[in-house]
Amino acid sequence: MMHESGSISINTENIFPIIKKWLYSEKDIFVRELVSNSSDAISKLKKLSAIGEADLDGDDNWQIKVVINKEDKTMQIIDNGIGMTFEEVGKYINQIAFSGAKDFLEKYKDKTDEGQIIGHFGLGFYSSFMVSDKVQIDTLSYKKDEKAVRWVSTGGIDYEIGESDRTSRGTTVTLFLAEDSLEFLESYKVREILEKYFSFLPYEVYFDSIEEPSEEAKEADKDKEEKELKPINDTSPLWLKNPKDCTDEEYKEFYRKVFHDFNEPLFWIHLNMDYPFNLKGILYFPKLKHEFETMEGQIKLYYNQVFVADNIKEVIPEFLMLLKGVLDCPDLPLNVSRSFLQNDGYVNKISTHINKKVADKLTSIYENDRENYNKYWDDINPFVKYGCIREGKFYDRVKDIVIYKTTNGDYVSQKEYLERNKEKHENKIFYVSDERQQAQYIKLFKDNAMEAVILSTMIDNHFISFLESKQTEVKFLRIDSDLSESLKEKEENVDENASKELQESFERLFKDALGNDKLKLKVESLKAASVPGMILLDEHSRRMQEMSARFGGFDMSHMFGNEETLVLNKNNDLIKKVINIKDKDERKDEVKLICEHIYDLAMMSHKQLSADAMTKFIERSNMLLTRLVETN
Repeated sequence: MMHESGSISINTENIFPIIKKWLYSEKDIFVRELVSNSSDAISKLKKLSAIGEADLDGDDNWQIKVVINKEDKTMQIIDNGIGMTFEEVGKYINQIAFSGAKDFLEKYKDKTDEGQIIGHFGLGFYSSFMVSDKVQIDTLSYKKDEKAVRWVSTGGIDYEIGESDRTSRGTTVTLFLAEDSLEFLESYKVREILEKYFSFLPYEVYFDSIEEPSEEAKEADKDKEEKELKPINDTSPLWLKNPKDCTDEEYKEFYRKVFHDFNEPLFWIHLNMDYPFNLKGILYFPKLKHEFETMEGQIKLYYNQVFVADNIKEVIPEFLMLLKGVLDCPDLPLNVSRSFLQNDGYVNKISTHINKKVADKLTSIYENDRENYNKYWDDINPFVKYGCIREGKFYDRVKDIVIYKTTNGDYVSQKEYLERNKEKHENKIFYVSDERQQAQYIKLFKDNAMEAVILSTMIDNHFISFLESKQTEVKFLRIDSDLSESLKEKEENVDENASKELQESFERLFKDALGNDKLKLKVESLKAASVPGMILLDEHSRRMQEMSARFGGFDMSHMFGNEETLVLNKNNDLIKKVINIKDKDERKDEVKLICEHIYDLAMMSHKQLSADAMTKFIERSNMLLTRLVETN
């Protein structure tokens, strides 16, 4: 009769405290490790059978079962995989330095795809001691005439090996849960963990919970058949299928199932690559409810259909984190915990490939379905812009398919915008950051058959600066930063002295009225006669203002000269009347009110007034209306 007891051979001193407190960042990781080991055990046996090294006698109904027993305070993970002999238990369990997979690969390296095999038992098995006072293994090897083996360890150091009463091929790991881990006896929690990690495991996973029934329940169940368990997983996820065999409805249903998002995705990319590395998956472009949602993407990474983690930045380009999707990378080099990826050249190749496939998909839609591309743009533009800023190669691939919505309501590429506006302003792109706030400027543009592009998302300030660094010949100007010559009347036979005198008199008038000696003012002849005045702020100065606001509100105006310029329109009737009465002493107070009001109206089209300025504006408006009624 075989029997053995002793202490486990450990190469690292105090390894169990390390496992328990540091190696596994999430306590439920032990479930993933043990069920993954069961899956590996089945995969090994399948491969041996395929190359004629194992006779299954028709028993190939592969399955894994997880059973919790509240009364016994146990959790069992049961499989019908390869099993182990007495010697293998001693080697693979007691000697942590051996992973099991090393010898397996060495023996069968010429007969099987070694990239698909990971350690049967290694440090992952010892994660069970995170939650258990005692762990028991009952296993029966696939090999003929081998006896079942039982291995028991309390605390993970001392062990005993003897015979087991197990009669079927495979392995059962029984965890006698510690008092601080009894939450793993709750059905809802264990089911949640299994669905998290194994929703797409290639072998059926069943979950059962055994609870001590009441006497009434025992009587009621006497005539009932044993409950039928259903697998918790889909063994053939959509990403494993050939893209040409998948329907749009299947893609949408998979999206709803995995991400619990009942808004239909805009479109998707099905990755299906076998060479030079194995990579499969589906990336979805979600429809956004609002701009802030762009940071809520989720890319789920799988390893041979076992969930590893969300948003692993070593594999997935950072800007793709804004999307939703699944990636299965069975060739990825995983470390002992299966949680963190080795950031090596191979992983970088995968990242580069994903980057290229996304750019290719966007280019294909732009070239072959421009109408829908335009419709998608409001949702996908933050993603594309962020990708351009973060990934140089992505920018190189998509720079010509970046488009902009215009104030006319259509969508144009940069090339298209510059081409159709070159006669009005060459190599300048005017843009709007707030359509409501800048409505007066937009109207001014439209009235003069001009257009601006709309750049109103949080990322656009960064994107504009990024583009200008890449293409120095093109400048972006906010619609209130400069007056295009196309907006001005062409004046014939201008008296320069008279114009200078008018400019100086208006400067004195408005500086005195506003009590602002630093006011910048210009007098122009605008085509839009209805506009008495408007505010301009140099693009560079405005960007410096915004930068200072982002960095704690530090006032840098003295460094960059960021004062606004008031532009008065001498073609406007109100300005003409001010010209006529500005030197009359009896109307001095009236002129002061009008100057203040013209300035505030111009400022209101440029930015929000301060609370104090708005209060004064309302009081002044009431005063002016009262005077108007009194004069009539």
